[in-house]
This record gives sequence, structure tokens and C-alpha cells, in this order.
Amino acid sequence: MQYSSKYPDNELVITRIRVQKGFVQMDKKIMVIGAGQMGSGITQVAAQAGFSVIMQDVKEEFTARGMKTIRTSLERFVKKGTMTPETVEEVMSRITPTTDVAMAKEADVIIEAAIEKMDIKKAIFRQLDELASDNALLASNTSSLAITELAAVTKRPEKVMGMHFMNPVPMMKLVEMIRGLQTSDKTYQTIEALAKEMGKTPVAVKDFPGFISNRVLMPMINEAVYCLYEGVATPDAIDEIMKLGMSHPMGPLQLADFIGLDTCLYIMEVLYEGFGDSKYRPCPLLRKYVEAGYLGKKSGRGFYEYA
Repeated sequence: MQYSSKYPDNELVITRIRVQKGFVQMDKKIMVIGAGQMGSGITQVAAQAGFSVIMQDVKEEFTARGMKTIRTSLERFVKKGTMTPETVEEVMSRITPTTDVAMAKEADVIIEAAIEKMDIKKAIFRQLDELASDNALLASNTSSLAITELAAVTKRPEKVMGMHFMNPVPMMKLVEMIRGLQTSDKTYQTIEALAKEMGKTPVAVKDFPGFISNRVLMPMINEAVYCLYEGVATPDAIDEIMKLGMSHPMGPLQLADFIGLDTCLYIMEVLYEGFGDSKYRPCPLLRKYVEAGYLGKKSGRGFYEYA
């Protein structure tokens, strides 16, 4: 396979890959399930890479918000002088927003980016398995859940794998690549090639709770919440220490607010249940904030308040 690409300040200039035996041709249609923060980001980078993308969600207001998010993100590149207004319109023209999940029959690769709950994802995968063509590949953007368990609800477990993008998707290079027990080599190689086409760096990990990124990150965030819970320091002090002392671009409590405290809690619960180790026990303060509706930036209040 020959692959080349240039990324001048995130405006993608792609030379299409030459497909060899064993790979699905990549100039086909992608579908993204979910138009939220992650779904819209995945849709954007796929459209920037030259793919036609269907972005689906359950309500038109969600897809409209996703389209607005994508346009706003692209226009930031225009303001920086790294993308032209004409390119923005070209990228937007490749995206088809819809509430009709039956459009899955048109897609060659479907990437699920719904809420991080196993029962919801299983329901989506069962539905996609019925609607999608027999040759379509199914990927999940799950950040912690078992790919093998998701694949088991389909009749095509060999065509299912994890494709965990980082937030914010347009800026972060990493994609964790997770094989389920039955994921085929062909499926892995095709999804790996797709990630590279999107300008990402795919890194293989095994199907364990939290994979690598959240198995390491979430306990750090949880420990920062414990420091706050125990009165060791204020949120500002905790974050400042980690930024100045560890060169982190964002403190753990602020990062938790941006991720969503409900998501952080759910991932810690997955780790705690999956490993049965008390070191993954969610901090009571994290649980209390979620119960109070303090979910972070998206709700206007988390460890910090947001206008």
C-alpha cells in the first residue's frame, strides 16, 4: 500500500491510497452515529479527508447543532489563514445530516459515537447489523467498553472493532485501535488505513476495560477529585500544580469538566467493575456532583462554573 498525506496546520491534502488485495477501497461512504462532540468531530475529519459522510442522530436539532459545530471548527482554520472559505464549503458539502438510521445501508464503514452506555450501544449495533450491507464494517468510538461484548450482539463479529478517537477530534492525532476476540485481520487493516486517511495515528491496544488512555487518565482524574474531597487543595491549586509541575496543558479537574463528569463516573465504574480493584473506586464527590446535575462544561457547572 502506498500512502502519502500533508497536513499544513490541519487542512488536509490527501493523496488517495492505492488499494491492494485484502483491503476495502477507501473512497466510499462513511456513516457516523451521533452528532455530539465526538460524532461531529469524527464527521469533520472524515469529510476533510475527502470522504462522503452521513451524520445521524435521533433528532434534527442534534444534527443541526452538529453541523454548526463542524462549521465553527472549520472557520477557525479560516481565521488562522490555514483554510480557505471555499474549502470549508467543500467539506460541508460532503456531509449529509439525517435522523434516518436506515441510511446505514448506504455506508461501507459505520462509526458509532453514541453515549458511553453498554445497553445503548448494544441496541445500536443490533440495529446496524440488520440495516447495513453484509460487507459493511462496524466500529465503536467507545472509550472503555468491551468490543468483544459489543461484537457478540451482531452476526458479523469479525467485522467489528473499536476506533477510539481523542477529544477534540480535529486536533488530536491518536486513535486507539481495539480488536475484539473475533475481529479479522482484514477488518483491522481496513480501519487502520481509514484512520491514517483521516490524518490520525492509529495505535493498537487489547480489549481490556478502559484500554490504555482511560485506564491511565481516569484514575488520575479520580485521584484529583479525592484531593478536593479530602480538602487537600482548591480546584485551582490542584490544576495549577499539574499544569506547572507536570507540563499538562489542562489540569485534571478542568479536563474532567470538559469530558463530562457523568462520563468520567461511568468510565470509573466500568474500570471498578471490570478489574474488581479498589484503586478504581469512584470518588464519592464525583458521584455526588453527577447526582446534583453538575456535569461540567455542558451543564454550566462542574468543578468550575461556566457562562
